[in-house]
Amino acid sequence: MILLWILTILQFRAVRSIPHEPLVGYPFVNATQKSHRECYQSVITITLSSHIIQIPPSATDTKPDTTGFVVTSLELGGRADQVPLLADPIPSPTKLLIAAETTNTMTSETAHQTNTASSNIFGHPIATSKPSSVFEEQKDHPVPRLGIGGPGPFDTNKFYANFFLGNQTSPSYVHPYSLAWSKGQGSTSSWGLSISHVDADQRVYGDVQPDTGAARYYLNPIGIQSLCLSAQELGSDTTLTTDSLSSHSANINLHANKTAKPLISFPLVQGMGMVSAIYNGGTPLIETGVFFKTVTRSSPRPGITRYTILLEDGKVWHVYGYSKKGDPFDLTVSNSRMAKAEKPYHGIVQIAKDPGDAESIIDAAAGTYPVGMVLSGISSGTKGTYTFKYHKAGLPNAKLLMYALPHHYESFDDATAKATSTIKLQTTTKGMAKAVVADSWTMVEPSMPVSMGFAPWDPMKGPKTKLSSDAIKTITPVAMKELSQNVDQQSDQDSMYFSGKALAKFAGLCFTAKHLLNNTKLADSGLSNLKTAFQRFTSNKQQYPLYYESAWGGIVSSASYKTGNDGADFGNTYYNDHHFHYGYFIYAAAIIGYLDTSWLTPENVGYVNTMVRDIANPSTSDKYFPVSRNFDWYHGHSWAHGLYETVDGKDQESSSEDAMAAYAIKMWGKSIKDANMEARGNLMLSVIARSLNQYYLFTEKNSVQPANYIGNRVAGILFENKCDHTTYFGANIEYVQGIHMLPLLPSTKFTRPVEFVKQEWATYFDKGRAEKIQGGWKGILFGNLSTMDPKLAWEFFTSKDFDPSWLDGGVSLTWYQAYCAGELIPCYK
Repeated sequence: MILLWILTILQFRAVRSIPHEPLVGYPFVNATQKSHRECYQSVITITLSSHIIQIPPSATDTKPDTTGFVVTSLELGGRADQVPLLADPIPSPTKLLIAAETTNTMTSETAHQTNTASSNIFGHPIATSKPSSVFEEQKDHPVPRLGIGGPGPFDTNKFYANFFLGNQTSPSYVHPYSLAWSKGQGSTSSWGLSISHVDADQRVYGDVQPDTGAARYYLNPIGIQSLCLSAQELGSDTTLTTDSLSSHSANINLHANKTAKPLISFPLVQGMGMVSAIYNGGTPLIETGVFFKTVTRSSPRPGITRYTILLEDGKVWHVYGYSKKGDPFDLTVSNSRMAKAEKPYHGIVQIAKDPGDAESIIDAAAGTYPVGMVLSGISSGTKGTYTFKYHKAGLPNAKLLMYALPHHYESFDDATAKATSTIKLQTTTKGMAKAVVADSWTMVEPSMPVSMGFAPWDPMKGPKTKLSSDAIKTITPVAMKELSQNVDQQSDQDSMYFSGKALAKFAGLCFTAKHLLNNTKLADSGLSNLKTAFQRFTSNKQQYPLYYESAWGGIVSSASYKTGNDGADFGNTYYNDHHFHYGYFIYAAAIIGYLDTSWLTPENVGYVNTMVRDIANPSTSDKYFPVSRNFDWYHGHSWAHGLYETVDGKDQESSSEDAMAAYAIKMWGKSIKDANMEARGNLMLSVIARSLNQYYLFTEKNSVQPANYIGNRVAGILFENKCDHTTYFGANIEYVQGIHMLPLLPSTKFTRPVEFVKQEWATYFDKGRAEKIQGGWKGILFGNLSTMDPKLAWEFFTSKDFDPSWLDGGVSLTWYQAYCAGELIPCYK
């Protein structure tokens, strides 16, 4: 009703530059009108029984900025344009392996978790000791820790990183809102924190691709300063600092100058329903680049003041104020771009967008806000659950309003589902978020792949560990030849990524020879060479040794330190792609340790565990690595992008290598009998499978991503703010689709369902199109085909005309053939 009165009043606004008598015929009680002038502009104030409405005149000197700007090109800082395949020709072995004597006793691969996990699989650290002295310590890093307070280690790949990178002005995507330090720029010229939310009808789409009819990209405008939370004391001397950095939250502070205490602090937590600002004596200033249409004051609950703001773009926002000290939260609208208080304020100011009919639910949550989140998890058989327990501050009796993404609410337990409201807000790249009124959420993964081992695996049929004699007869000569290749030479690379892929290739070969081909002597001979090659890395004697750098807290390549190239080894030194690089090492080590338990010495286990700690540390008790550097438990997948400022936020190019890292952690945990690690890997892999099929891999039924984008079948590069159907190393279709296929693993069918593979193949590769692809990508495509048509893939990989150049140097023909040996040929008994 109030909005109806406001809209009626607005038709008079253009002619009302001076106070008028009260409107007649409206149910105003003690209605008065006041004129407030600033910069020769008048603001109409109407006092009602329970509301005060301020109506500024329309601006005549400028227009509201409702479009912002977009970046359609890729930001290439730290991103190499190198194709991620080992393309150098592999020399044929000069002689075949001489079988070594078996030195260890083997058992059949177990099809279940080997030990019992604890009551909280995230409750115990992997280790708390300083990384081995084999890693030279560096106390500095090429990227300064700009404005970061408190002790490390510090997360490098999280949503808030733009606040301490570059100019500190690129957005942070908390979902569903994005926040950025205005720093005197933009349409408001504010020095506060700007808040933006983009609806689906504001998206910008790329050109339609002729082969699919899908848009090449979609992105969300940047720089729309719907509202800015600031203070009159802020100006050109303002500095921004961060503290309390954790895996899912951070504290952002604005100081009047570099020596002053924080004037405003913003606790940021992923999914927060309101943007909260804690004023420590600053004089509140609310600015907008979209312009106020009306500002209506009311009090939804005792002690809380609400201002409902209707902007010129038709969007409604609520601003709440609450002070434990009793400071009044009084705002006076100066003009269409500014509302300010008259005196310093000690209290909380919160802002939330109202998508429609959400006022009462948002009102009920006002006064309380999240300051952090603690993750816990339980594993029992194939069922895994994980819980977000939010720490909160402010009024104790109100429940938090938090936004859940599609993969969350699809897996909520009953209690969390009942707490889910009808409020929805669009996110940038994750579909529609739903508001949940609760202080904790619990998600359930009922079908974790606990039976998955190193052998080919099917979600319905489980592990496939026995090949027919015909298949063994076909594959064994290939394995003999490939295991006779020089693993030491192939893994001696100037890149941890390529070295890891080479080691993983030979590890898979050893397992296949032992457990699928039943050739123990061949497997042991290959394993002996593999262990020798791996020793180069456990002793840290590779071309670019790893450093432990204590500035941020992590294991990084020395390549950028020594060359000055921030893109060396795909940006490893700057924390790009660590879960890809180290995931291959962890996978290779898991197989070595499984085949030869005597290899699991404290030194070797410590080396590999250090890599796991770097990418997936579960506990704050480990003071040398941040918690969960890569995997984002809120988003349900990892972020590969490290310490580079980017306006579109963090990104990840290869969803399949993300799954590989989770699978590797699962299997390493199994090999070293760390039940909690194995359970975390199972749970992580299950969450990845769910999220990838919402956000990365698209069938015709996908309802999360835009309808005019899902025809691409994959996201391409998924950013926090956009999707771009391309890669950093080229736009060939085999690149764009194939980077989401490699490597082929037992987990592949779990994360890339058969129906998706069928639709993707029909879109791009059937009717002879795959046969036209050259190089290692051809093998990747047909390896992917094996998940839905193993017979056709088998015929391809066993053809007499097979060209070794069709193999990526990080994969073996032996493994492709063994994987293809499925029931249709048939090869399994």
